[in-house]
Amino acid sequence: MSNDSVLQDEVLAALRYEPGVGAAHIGVAAGNGVVTLSGHVSHFAEKLAAETAAARVRGVKAVAEEIEVRLPFDATKPDDEIAAAALNRIAWDVALPADAVKIKVEQGWVTLTGTVDSHFQKEIVQDDVRRLRGVVGVSNHIIVKPRANKDGISDAITHALHRSWFFDAAPIRVSVDGGVVRLTGTVRSPHERQLAAAAAWNAPGVTEVENDIEIA
Repeated sequence: MSNDSVLQDEVLAALRYEPGVGAAHIGVAAGNGVVTLSGHVSHFAEKLAAETAAARVRGVKAVAEEIEVRLPFDATKPDDEIAAAALNRIAWDVALPADAVKIKVEQGWVTLTGTVDSHFQKEIVQDDVRRLRGVVGVSNHIIVKPRANKDGISDAITHALHRSWFFDAAPIRVSVDGGVVRLTGTVRSPHERQLAAAAAWNAPGVTEVENDIEIA
């Protein structure tokens, strides 16, 4: 059996094992470490979960995600109801500043705009809305304008990377220009690459992360 066939089988097994993912309608193709997901799912959150599960599989270097969201009839909602539900969910989230985010909904696709203090808050907004009934996709155009002091960003990120037991942080290099962080070096999987980027985004003062880490 070829390496591509083995990787395809491993990704399919990961999808079947993942809670909340209906793998029956998801197709998987693999070639030289690049995995392509196709087919359809019932909810947007399921689509994201499938992509995350595939990226965690050892040997996967990149994921091309071509899954379509096909809502069941009883899960469809008018755009105005989706917008109202999203605004209500965000308003109740204590981690978000009041009235910082604006929402537009078109045929179930939610577009987020506005300004927040951190990437953490930007991700929270997306997490709040992506599981709402009727949502088929999310475009997150929220701008991060941190209030924190940008001094010491590199040290903070480096320490955070070395505290993690998920991967070896030694090959990762961090450079900072203003609030823009650039990560270079090597890791073993796309999942480790994502974890390194997440650690960088969590540092106060970061406005952008250029993730140039390579998969070894």
